[in-house]
Amino acid sequence: ANRAAVAVAHSILTIVYHILKRKQPYIELGPSYYEERKRDTVIKQSIKKLESLGVTVIVESVA
Repeated sequence: ANRAAVAVAHSILTIVYHILKRKQPYIELGPSYYEERKRDTVIKQSIKKLESLGVTVIVESVA
């Protein structure tokens, strides 16, 4: 539990350092930011793997 608290404190201090250094306001990225980043990464990796197996991939967004 102590290691987790130290890790969170380190993250907060890193954020504060960069905010003060750049003199910019903190911008919350939103609750789904990391999920969307992961989603895009999974899609890119899947496409690359399929193409390496010789499959042509066409990506279309679902409305």
